[in-house]
Amino acid sequence: MGICDGRVVIVTGAGRGIGREEALLFAAEGAKVVVNDVGREADGSGEMQPVAQQVVDDIVAAGGEAIANTDDVSDWEGAQRLINSAIDTFGGLDTLVNNAGILRDRMLVNMTEEEWDAVIKVHLKGTFAPTRWAAAYWRERAKAGETNVARIVNTSSSSGLYANPGQTNYGAAKSGIATFTQIAAKELKNYGVLANCIAPGARTRLTEPLMAARGRPEPRPDEFDRSHPGNVAPLVVWLGSPACELSGHTFNVAGGSVGVAEPWGRGPAEDKGDRWEPSELTDIVPKLVEQSRPAPSIG
Repeated sequence: MGICDGRVVIVTGAGRGIGREEALLFAAEGAKVVVNDVGREADGSGEMQPVAQQVVDDIVAAGGEAIANTDDVSDWEGAQRLINSAIDTFGGLDTLVNNAGILRDRMLVNMTEEEWDAVIKVHLKGTFAPTRWAAAYWRERAKAGETNVARIVNTSSSSGLYANPGQTNYGAAKSGIATFTQIAAKELKNYGVLANCIAPGARTRLTEPLMAARGRPEPRPDEFDRSHPGNVAPLVVWLGSPACELSGHTFNVAGGSVGVAEPWGRGPAEDKGDRWEPSELTDIVPKLVEQSRPAPSIG
């Protein structure tokens, strides 16, 4: 018995890294898992590899239940097929984890339209499309008098929350996912659906080049590996379980640390009671910024 015993869970991008660890832990906690991954390279290119099936094989070997799905989550009909695969195979859907992503980093002045479009599509549309079809399923159940104990867990990033140079495409998408989660939480609460978001920190094939560039050393065999992607999974499994009764939040999670990412809020303001002259704002705006909460450092 686990905290997700009997639940049906979809994890996208679950063939490797954080998604793989999430799928394995959901299964270990009693869930029936749909392991989704197209199996391409970190930038979304290349031939499909059977990484989803490999995770399914590991789950089944450990005594769990799982199926593989290779639909593209950023494709409208593919996302619908993904949701239907859970319903048709396991009889329903309880938790959706949107984790799939790619990287095509480039400084803004050099970024191509294709690099922008590809990253926005996989991350932002790849979160929207599965969530939309899952939400429609849960809404129909609610209208029919059924009770949902449904959970959505989306994946943002520190780049989206705190800004990282070289990632205007990725950061914009990840920031959008955090806001998407807040709005979805408000819209879906009456259907028994809770939605939360994580901003994980871990060593994956997407982050390894960055970690290597920063000279981060490998952990010793006898010490806690703070960068292991498995450290992220416990929070995601909890957020995807009936034990979680929170909604609309974004959480930082890395190593042994779990924290709340505070959302945008209205800061200091000054109301003149009339239209401002541009020259008047020379003194006003810097003063308000000085009074506000410090923003992430630039440079």
